[in-house]
Amino acid sequence: MKHIVILTGAGMSAESGIKTFRDADGLWEGHNVMEVASPEGFANNPELVLDFYNQRRKQLLGVNPNSAHTALANLEKNFHISIITQNVDDLHERAGSSNLFHFIVGVNHNMYIGVLLN
Repeated sequence: MKHIVILTGAGMSAESGIKTFRDADGLWEGHNVMEVASPEGFANNPELVLDFYNQRRKQLLGVNPNSAHTALANLEKNFHISIITQNVDDLHERAGSSNLFHFIVGVNHNMYIGVLLN
């Protein structure tokens, strides 16, 4: 069986309505990255950091995987698929992908650095 490795990023989940971090009206426009995404920011204002990520979690409740998420999950029927994503959402999982590696912090998990092996 062929093994295919797929890399995904913000564009994948943007189609589902997830705000990206770097777009013109993205999440960093209203936040200083060092205040909400660094150990120092958390030490200085944990309430702000927790609120920032809680808002990301809340946004996930109103969106669903799109056809691209589903198409990648369906590829697993015929191929050995590994998905490496920098996305902080769980849309790949909800679409049914089973061999997924998050290469940053996933908002539905505790803070961690590195790769989450599902």
